[in-house]
Amino acid sequence: MANMKEENAFLNRVSANDEYITDSSKQRKKIFPSLYFFRNMLRILIYSNRYAKKGIYDSFKWYDSSVDTRESLERAGIKMHFYGMNNLRKADGPVVFVSNHMTTMETMILPSIIRPLKSVVYVIKEELSRYPLFGPIALARDPILVGRENPREDLKIVLEEGSKRLQAGKSIIIFPQRTRAMVLDAALFNSLGNKLAKRNNVPVIPIALITDAWANGKYIKELGKINPSKPVHIAFGEPIYIEGNGAEEQSKIIEFIGGKFREWGRPDLVKGV
Repeated sequence: MANMKEENAFLNRVSANDEYITDSSKQRKKIFPSLYFFRNMLRILIYSNRYAKKGIYDSFKWYDSSVDTRESLERAGIKMHFYGMNNLRKADGPVVFVSNHMTTMETMILPSIIRPLKSVVYVIKEELSRYPLFGPIALARDPILVGRENPREDLKIVLEEGSKRLQAGKSIIIFPQRTRAMVLDAALFNSLGNKLAKRNNVPVIPIALITDAWANGKYIKELGKINPSKPVHIAFGEPIYIEGNGAEEQSKIIEFIGGKFREWGRPDLVKGV
């Protein structure tokens, strides 16, 4: 948990309260919202890449660039609604965040919510570390790199490297679906995060999110359409400790995410829950 002095160093914290809704005064009706946003996104990537190459892209600069991204999306006309931030305060020390993975948006804006309360790293595909602009940025934040081709090898890497991060006081964000998907399919939602949490006796905090306001692109996933007519929802659940084989807790996590989808009027995005 961040101490008070550190927490006060984070500007524009949306996690100061349990709930956050975009102030309508921050939204701007853009004729070409995608053009507006991606122009800003390029700016953010350029300065973040510069910091990373200089070795100074620390967690504070990461947080600032994440806030910049979130606010650029809001200025493009997107309304954000975040819930359950107080649940992050219910767990002392690091946790494993387990989330559905819909679009690029969550990877860019989750640090702007979580980082003032917990130091955090991602489990990411190794290929992302080779992207020209984004690669150095990703590597600067001490991610856990997996190949996504050999599940057994990925399990070993996440358990070993994840344990090191947790023992160092860093929380971990895991997307059990392995790839971005519009639909929450219980059959494809693995329990890797639960295994890591149990091994290190830390809780899991489930995250439910709908972020399709930034669509996945047809040829380049990161370059999808920005659609301000679609609201963004992100909810954090209660901390869950894993008991036994974790089957009951896995069901609770999936049910939490599926339940939020239904609550947000998107039952069409739920399969097998």
